[in-house]
Amino acid sequence: MKLVRVGSKQFEKLCQRNSGRNKRVAESVRNIVENVKLYGDEALIKYTRKFDKVKLNARELKVSAGEASGAYQDIKPEFVSTLKVVLDNITKFYKKQLKKSWKIKDADGVLLGEKVMPLEKVGVYVPSGTVPLISSVYMTVIPAKMAGVGKIVLVTPPNKYKSIDPHILVVADLLKVDEIYKIGGAQAIAALAFGTKTVPKVDKIVGPGNSYVTEAKRQVFGYCDIDMLAGPTEVVIIANHLSNINFILADLEAQAEHFMGLSILITNSKKMARVLKKEPMKGYIILVKNMNEAAEVSNMLAPEHLQIMTNNPRKIANKITHAGAIFLGPYTPVAIGDYVAGPSHVLPTGGSARFFSGLSLSDFYKSSHVLSFTKKALEKIRDPLEKIAGIEGLRKHLDSVKVRFE
Repeated sequence: MKLVRVGSKQFEKLCQRNSGRNKRVAESVRNIVENVKLYGDEALIKYTRKFDKVKLNARELKVSAGEASGAYQDIKPEFVSTLKVVLDNITKFYKKQLKKSWKIKDADGVLLGEKVMPLEKVGVYVPSGTVPLISSVYMTVIPAKMAGVGKIVLVTPPNKYKSIDPHILVVADLLKVDEIYKIGGAQAIAALAFGTKTVPKVDKIVGPGNSYVTEAKRQVFGYCDIDMLAGPTEVVIIANHLSNINFILADLEAQAEHFMGLSILITNSKKMARVLKKEPMKGYIILVKNMNEAAEVSNMLAPEHLQIMTNNPRKIANKITHAGAIFLGPYTPVAIGDYVAGPSHVLPTGGSARFFSGLSLSDFYKSSHVLSFTKKALEKIRDPLEKIAGIEGLRKHLDSVKVRFE
């Protein structure tokens, strides 16, 4: 591991790790998006053959009911019972985030409110490159389902057998995902954003992916909504001399196990820094004076995952303002959040925890403001309205009020 000083060029680089775009990736994605937009299924078939090395026709892009039900034969029976515990945890967590429409009414007859509605169609992207990310299915679909999304469309790359990992299919089937398609990469994102003859157009796209998927989400944003622009996964661990160094090393290595995963330790223990500096794994150690500075440095990094492994983690957590998820104490590794705890593991990366939040039910709602005034109420508010409209010079706005009192 590499020792990094606060304020050094390397430290600044870590803080600004998501500030640039790869021009080559951006241009490649632009071409893919445009081709899918123009040629639809034909482009999807071409890119699936090119990138996934799988030949599919338009009819085979969609997973059939037979394929979904047949997947149960290819998994161990205990998988479903194991999954139930996990799904219960996630459901319990997201029940606290349910939103309802509301309204208030005053004595003058003014009614104000908010009409809360679930999105009609949501696309879920599930990576399946080196390994199928089964957990990404339930970590995205359950919040969407609980919010009341009308239709959920799942896309994931096919394997060499022209099929989808059976575990992904079983989870999707148990959660009653409406449609599943064997497409991945930027082409899948474009298909969801614009629709093709086979793939429906959606209102929002959620789920993690590689740099091409992320860039595609950036480029289609505006045609539809997206959850966030997620990059390589990352962990920051705050520790002191009382922290268990074996736990810390295991957690740093777990994050480095991901492709391009970033592992950072912030500590005021020179001894710990000296020991871990000898470790061959790629990662960074930031030596600080005290735990107050540790919290400040962590906020500057705004990590996806923050583990506070000190003897009083809540005290430090109170000073944290930027983090996707905060894991407190020695027995709360990131892995528990990745798979079973309850909150979604779809989290902001690359410092975007400064302004993005983890996936929540709010991501699957939209709302309309509701206003209703009586003549008496309009007359009461008429004076300030006319003065402000007059300053802005919008005469027709003034007239639209005056005509109601003539």
